Amino acid sequence: MPGYSLLISAFLRLRTLPSPPFAGMNPFCEIAVEEAVKLKEGGSASEVVAVTIGPKAAGDTLRTALAMGADRGVHVLEDGEVQPLAVAKLLAALTRREEATLCMLGKQAIDDDSNQTGQGLAGLLGWPQATFASKVVMDREAGRASVTREVDGGLETLSLKLPAVITADLRLNEPRYATLPNIMKAKKKKVDTVTAQELGVDITPRLKLVKVEEPAKRQAGVMLSSVKELVDRLRNEAKVI
Repeated sequence: MPGYSLLISAFLRLRTLPSPPFAGMNPFCEIAVEEAVKLKEGGSASEVVAVTIGPKAAGDTLRTALAMGADRGVHVLEDGEVQPLAVAKLLAALTRREEATLCMLGKQAIDDDSNQTGQGLAGLLGWPQATFASKVVMDREAGRASVTREVDGGLETLSLKLPAVITADLRLNEPRYATLPNIMKAKKKKVDTVTAQELGVDITPRLKLVKVEEPAKRQAGVMLSSVKELVDRLRNEAKVI
C-alpha cells in the first residue's frame, strides 16, 4: 500500500507565497509507487492500493498513481494542514482497514523534509521498518523482505519479517511515465473517498509554523589579483586567519 505526498513542483523556483502555485507528486513517493507496482508485476504482491491525503485537487495526482499501475486508490479528503504525525495516524488506520502487509512510502517530502511519516507509521503499527531503501527483494513464501539501504559508511542490508514499512530512496528505481492508454484506464479505476473523522483519527496540528522567509541574497564575488591580496583580505576584513 503506497502512500504519497502532494507538494510544490520540484522544478519551480520558489518564493514565499500564501499558497503554493502548483502541486505534484513527491518524487520519493513516486519511486515508492513504482516499486509497489514492480513488486506486483514480479508476483510478490497481489494488489497495489495508492493513498493520498489532501484537498480535492489531490485526486488528480492519485490518478497518476493509478495510471502508473496501482489497482485502486483511497483519497482522504482534508483541506487543512496535515502534519507528519497525523499522516502516520491516517495511514495506520487505513493499513488496518485494508489489512495490508507492506507499506511503501517516500523517505521524505521535498517541501518540509520532515522524514518522519514512515518511521511514525511503523511505530504506530508496531511493525519493523527499513528506511532509505535502494533495493528491495521480496520472499513471499518466507514472508520476508530483504532491503538494502544507503548509510554513511556504504550499504546496509536488512531482513524484515512482514508485515513491514519501507521508505524509498532516490536510487531504488526510475519511475515509469504514465502512458496515454493507462491514463485513460486510470479514470475507470476505483477511488474510495474518506475523511479523518470517518477513520476516527485526530489530525489536530501539534506544531506551529512561526515564520517562512527567503534566504539572504548573496553578495557578488570579487576577483583578486594575487594570493597576497587574498591573504590580506582574509586576515584584515574577514578576520578568519
